[in-house]
Amino acid sequence: MKGVRLLIFLGWTWSAMAQKQPNVLFILSDDHTAQAWGIYGGVLSDFVKNENIKALAEDGVVLDNMFCTNSICVPSRASILTGQYSHRNGVYLLSDALESSVKTVAHAMQEGGYETALVGKWHLKKEPAGFDYYMVLPGQGRYHNPILKTVENWQDGDRGGVEYQGYVDDVITEQSIKWLKERDSDQPFFLCTQFKATHEPFDYPERHRDFLAEVTLPFPEGIHEDLNESGKVHTGWPLEILGGRFEQFAGGRYPGGPFSLEGLEQRAAREKTYQKFVKDFLRAGAAIDDQIGKLISYLKAEGLYENTIIIYTSDQGYFLGEHGFFDKRFIYEPSLRMPTVIKTADAGLKASRVNDMLLNIDFAPTILSLVGLTVPASMQGQSFDRLLTLGSKSSQSYKKRESIYYRYWTNSDQRPAHYGIRTQRYKLVNFYGLGGEHWELYDLELDPDEGNNIYALYEQENWVAELKRKLMMEQDRVGDDL
Repeated sequence: MKGVRLLIFLGWTWSAMAQKQPNVLFILSDDHTAQAWGIYGGVLSDFVKNENIKALAEDGVVLDNMFCTNSICVPSRASILTGQYSHRNGVYLLSDALESSVKTVAHAMQEGGYETALVGKWHLKKEPAGFDYYMVLPGQGRYHNPILKTVENWQDGDRGGVEYQGYVDDVITEQSIKWLKERDSDQPFFLCTQFKATHEPFDYPERHRDFLAEVTLPFPEGIHEDLNESGKVHTGWPLEILGGRFEQFAGGRYPGGPFSLEGLEQRAAREKTYQKFVKDFLRAGAAIDDQIGKLISYLKAEGLYENTIIIYTSDQGYFLGEHGFFDKRFIYEPSLRMPTVIKTADAGLKASRVNDMLLNIDFAPTILSLVGLTVPASMQGQSFDRLLTLGSKSSQSYKKRESIYYRYWTNSDQRPAHYGIRTQRYKLVNFYGLGGEHWELYDLELDPDEGNNIYALYEQENWVAELKRKLMMEQDRVGDDL
């Protein structure tokens, strides 16, 4: 009888401890750039549907300077999970895969007593590891009636899976909540809910079809930027490419009816393309805001909200007409910046906004520190948990960065491979993919929109030589051997 009582007591103690251990909900979208969140300012801030993002931000901390280390989906997702730069985790390009043997935050959470799950866009090719449960899209997946794969029907590539009816991110949210309902409630949970929106072709559910229909959106600074005058060393990825895709595929691959630029001069054609593009983008973003609201409502209804750390971020930024571009891949601010809001399970927040320069490799160590688990030595990022809560003591070694290092590995004439350094004031970049040295330099204080490459004016100055020295030191520090 005494043994039975002891087992009951131990079971109650474990359950009580598990209840105190905070849960973690990590929400990741695709390309949902800061300009479209409505909490970072900008010309679109009054046109964004963001009531649930705003509510989350009001309960948490907004990160103003979170950056990716390689602005493309697959490598950035690998860096988020592993806490490592691309050259360390082996995921450099869109075509690369994350090997199951690579240690991730999911493995560490699992080993620390967490029940782990992944629902939604995976994009890392190999079967997910470190998750007790997964239900993922094959590759990019599709926006409507998506196929989702689990361990029961996993096949490599685009094979396998089961079709689900509805808009993809509605389905992902429904399946996330279903897992939450069916999980082992005696364990704390680590759930990654990962949306397909707002990735090209920027599709949205029918309920948001008329959102912004009668609105003319304002244009960003630099939409008609002359690349020769700005001094950029490449042509970039201009809106004209997207306009051509709209003309060819609108009403099919892209949402909405037929689209024509016939008879329009470049300026008018670019502006018409921008209006369709950004309205569709914001409609897809509105669907994400819906999903965040559903997840929060469920957690509150179940009494889980207060004890759940919620992180919402995007895998990288995206150009919404800045420099006349769309897409991402570049070190420029709209592409480099990852909008992020974090609600901790600690009511004592240190700040409502954090301005320190942070990196996507910091997410994994921060999550582990927030729940009191050991950060693996393999992780190159550092926890910034002490910036978030008054009670945090686990990352006293946190060191504020004076600069960040970035490298984009894929190479083409229009989007060349490049590496660079960003300090609080300057950004220095070498587009080495063009062959040799092709430098750009921006003063972010005087030119926050990066519309004027000043490298030719100052290349002989001592302070530019010092920036180059810092860049080389950063490459050595992170172990990126060129």
